[in-house]
Amino acid sequence: MIKVAFISRATLYTSPGGDTKQLEETARELRNLGVQVDVFLSNAVIEYAKYDLLHFFNIIRPADVICHVRKSRKPYVVSTIFVEYGNVKEEGRTGIVGTIKKMLPESTFEYIKTIARAVKNGEKIMSKEYILWGQARSIKYVASHAKMLLPNSESEYKRFISKYKVATPYHVVPNGIEERMLNKQFPESTKYKNAIISMGRIESRKNQLNLIRALNNTQYQVYIHGKPSPNNMAYYEQCKLEAAANIYIEGHLGEEQLYTAYANARVHVLPSYFETTGLSSLEAAVMGCNIVVTDRGDTKDYFGTDAWYCEPEDPASIKRAIDDAYNAPYNDKFKERILANYTWRRAAEETLTAYKQVLKL
Repeated sequence: MIKVAFISRATLYTSPGGDTKQLEETARELRNLGVQVDVFLSNAVIEYAKYDLLHFFNIIRPADVICHVRKSRKPYVVSTIFVEYGNVKEEGRTGIVGTIKKMLPESTFEYIKTIARAVKNGEKIMSKEYILWGQARSIKYVASHAKMLLPNSESEYKRFISKYKVATPYHVVPNGIEERMLNKQFPESTKYKNAIISMGRIESRKNQLNLIRALNNTQYQVYIHGKPSPNNMAYYEQCKLEAAANIYIEGHLGEEQLYTAYANARVHVLPSYFETTGLSSLEAAVMGCNIVVTDRGDTKDYFGTDAWYCEPEDPASIKRAIDDAYNAPYNDKFKERILANYTWRRAAEETLTAYKQVLKL
């Protein structure tokens, strides 16, 4: 039996995001395939000797990885989840943040954010090397010493290699949907029937503020669900301040409530400044929603011609895409394509293939 330690950010559960779902569902399906998977947060003490290899998540948080790499001396793989924050507008924050971001390279800004998380939120920086090396050098160290990188798409891998110029082997592991949820019956909901929904952590990257500006005082009932990111509380308050009466900003939904919303809504919108996939878009699509997604990142690798694309900076573009998606019929062939290519079972199978290559099994 292969024994693997999953290691991810300390805020994985207190500030859940797409990486939380990816980690949990991959672990569950790997266990079904006979792999022993134990999950640790980056600030945990780990008995490395118990495991054949380590599996890290989020290459853009190298401070969470380096200490374990250097202490364990174990082979490791990285699910890169390579988000590029360079084009994200820091709206709703205090002015100094936006000013600093415009003045600095992206890697320097991410370094400052890591230090700020440690000071403001108590997120301990686990490696002194990160303090000395900075963001870019730390990412390159993590990537170049990995046995394999596990991007969620070819597009993601190409972006990463273009930026960091490492020669590490890779194996694409797609994101997925939960097939078990498709066998359930979800009740009709007057609240969500034919509504516009948007599921995701509330933060500047997800761009809920421009979604609000696009749909304020329109004919649509709009429901935005998610936890505010700890570093984006001012952004969250700005969203609430600007939302008109037809827009409801509510909390994170449990699984049953989430899929009830998907099953009843007409359009799901994720107008982010950047997405590697957008897990909620996959989930909503397989449940019968037409989807509107950003044109930034790796979304076209997943959705092709089956989504409506918007420009995140432009509320008018977001509105046009939503109007078009709302008035179009649902395409059942899109659902078939998702079930054939993008399930957590498939993700686990591809992950296991990578493990066997690394361990030469």
